[in-house]
Amino acid sequence: MNAQEIIRSIEGEQLKSNLPDIYVGDTVKVGVKIKEGDKYRVQPYEGVVIAKRNGGINETITVRRVFQGVGVERVFLVHSPRIDSIKVMRRGKVRRAKLYYLRQRVGKATRIKQRFDRAL
Repeated sequence: MNAQEIIRSIEGEQLKSNLPDIYVGDTVKVGVKIKEGDKYRVQPYEGVVIAKRNGGINETITVRRVFQGVGVERVFLVHSPRIDSIKVMRRGKVRRAKLYYLRQRVGKATRIKQRFDRAL
């Protein structure tokens, strides 16, 4: 067994199997584990997936939301132990792989049409 096979086997153990299919344009609710003192709690973070990167253990999604009039983006490592759950709230109908243009949009211009041909 060479080094690459060992690395792949270790990464395979860390991969989560209960993840939904996530596409760019989807509105997702990510449950993030937050440590307060010696306890953990799950804080939901809901927003639109504007980008996906990489694959396998290194897969990340960038989620954007508007909080108190300010756009906030967070990058989540999908298979991280800090991510408790990812739930798709609605599917978005988009025509490009990266939705960075939403950063320049304000208010109703940031809306994305809903897509009904993919199951939640």
